Parts: sequence; C-alpha cells; structure tokens
Amino acid sequence: MKRLRLKVLAGLFAVAGILSWGGARLWESFGTLPSVPLAAPVVLAVIAVVLTATALSLRSRLRAQRERRPDAKGVEPLMAARAVVFGQASALVAALVSGMYGGTGVFLLGSLDIPARRDQAIYAGFSVLAGIGVIAAAIFLERVCRLPEDEDEAPTRA
Repeated sequence: MKRLRLKVLAGLFAVAGILSWGGARLWESFGTLPSVPLAAPVVLAVIAVVLTATALSLRSRLRAQRERRPDAKGVEPLMAARAVVFGQASALVAALVSGMYGGTGVFLLGSLDIPARRDQAIYAGFSVLAGIGVIAAAIFLERVCRLPEDEDEAPTRA
C-alpha cells in the first residue's frame, strides 16, 4: 500500500480551489451563488474525530501487543489495512472538498460587507480548517499503522 503524499493532496486542493473560484465567478454572473452549508465543517470535523479516535485506539492496542501485556487485544492486519484505506480515502476527499470550499471562500472575500456572504465565507473557512484536520488525522492514522520494517526499507528502483 502506498503512503499518502502531501504533494498530491496539495495539488488536489489547489486544482479544486481554482476550479471552484472560477465556477463561483461564473455562477455569480447568472445572479446567484450556491451556498456553503453549515453542515460542511461539522461533517468534516466528525470525520477527523473518528480518524483520530481510530488511530489512538490502534496505537494503544499495538503498544500493548508490542509490550506483550497479558490482557492485550491483538490488531487484525486486515482491520488495520481497512482503517488506513479509510483514512487515505478520507484525506483525498477532504483535499477536494476543502479546495472547493476554499475557492468559494476566496471568491466571497470580495463581498464581506453583505452579511449573508460573510457567513458563507466563515463556513467556507471552517470547512477548509476541518478538511486540514481530516488530512492530519489520516496521516497520523497511517503512521500508527505503519509496519516497523517499513521504516528501514529504502525505495528500490528496478
């Protein structure tokens, strides 16, 4: 399984942000702008909390297993792999969604004197922050589930 790359996530964020900013400009030329839902930052924050809780749980179980505690519950390799895949998928989606709301938020910065637009810009900003939280939690989960021999291996080229 390949590790998450920050360059890929940053590229997704930037491309989605640029497209969203352009789309918001085009949409406003028709007279309206789609709203940023209040639930967007909440859902992203919940996903970040779930990923963090999963990582902390797996970390404590792996530590207990390494220390050979008698009451230690083992970690199924397939469960750890599924957790990492969920984290990676969440990070990719969060990068896209955060970029989308970031681009919309940048567009809305030009009209902060309108209360409704100001609220939308705040929701977009919190969505970007929550998306960054999802990415950070996914990277933490990935590091928790990394096998010890992965740290020593150097990439080989064929």
